[in-house]
Amino acid sequence: MTSRFTELTVDCHDPERLAEFWCAVLDFEVIDRREGMVEIGSWVPTAEAIRARQMPPTLVFLRVPEGKAVKNRLHLDVSPVDRATEDEVARLIALGATRADVGQGPDRSWVVMADPEGNEFDGVRTLAPQG
Repeated sequence: MTSRFTELTVDCHDPERLAEFWCAVLDFEVIDRREGMVEIGSWVPTAEAIRARQMPPTLVFLRVPEGKAVKNRLHLDVSPVDRATEDEVARLIALGATRADVGQGPDRSWVVMADPEGNEFDGVRTLAPQG
């Protein structure tokens, strides 16, 4: 048996705010909430389901005292499923994201953005049906 990728943890100052932002971005729901921690996902994980097959990981936002100091070495890529990438970027900005410059240069097929605490992520190609 192998290990399973079950969650991705993001250190932050305001777990509630980041959970709210990422729930809106990904259409996730809060599935667990404790002091200084909020977990969101597209499903409620059970040990049985995780053992049976690889399932989508959850995101855990964990309050830490220190701030973000440098560019993330790990980031999420998000792909819109029902609109053009440019339209999704506008929606994400309305939710609280900002455009970010990490030295990616001007000729890229993705848009580097940052969540409300400055964690970089990429808006990539649309998965919307092409008509």
